[in-house]
Amino acid sequence: MRLVKYLAHAGVASRRAAEGIIAAGRVTVAGSVVTDPAQDVDEASGVCVDGRPLAGPEPRVAYLLHKPAGVLSTARDPQGRPTVVGLVGREELRLYPVGRLDAQTTGVILLTNDGELANRLTHPRYEVPKTYRVQLRTSLADCDLKRLRTGVELEDGPTAPAQVKRLSDREVEITIREGRNRQVRRMVEAVGNRVVSLRRVRFGPLELGGLKEGASRRLSEQEVTELRRAAD
Repeated sequence: MRLVKYLAHAGVASRRAAEGIIAAGRVTVAGSVVTDPAQDVDEASGVCVDGRPLAGPEPRVAYLLHKPAGVLSTARDPQGRPTVVGLVGREELRLYPVGRLDAQTTGVILLTNDGELANRLTHPRYEVPKTYRVQLRTSLADCDLKRLRTGVELEDGPTAPAQVKRLSDREVEITIREGRNRQVRRMVEAVGNRVVSLRRVRFGPLELGGLKEGASRRLSEQEVTELRRAAD
């Protein structure tokens, strides 16, 4: 197995992040630093990251968490602020979040130790849909809804068409297939409005449902299979 894939399957990081870890010289094989992500390894190769031996692939798992406001979408924080991984409370697993939500956004975030799955769910080419409930400062005009649906110009380029449904005078539901930083907030600002609160209610085929804020649940094998299909 290629070294980068071995790290991802061992739950160290996603495949793209694992490439950076290897390039930084943090990985040794049989005591020697290796910077080639394509080197063949197996459980008998003596792979270590930062001096810590990897026992081999962990059982691959995935969790759905209802992220509260103020919690960071990272595995750990040097300032000791709460993180999504800390809320799941599975210290024995090397979980990391699939993509990110900004600190004040709530709702669905996935965590896994399956680097291949995480990569497929976040890579732009797979266009996995994500749905948000958006409370607005003021009502959106029909023409602004149309602009959001067809795409708006942001500083990093135009957005792809989005699905936008009006739920009430100051609430809309937006489904996007991209994953840019703070994208929904910036889209709303691009049409002259402001987000008051933002909650992700769906990631691919998975819905938030009645899961309480701060609570998490392990995904079933069927749900993981559905996620993989969504990224095909």
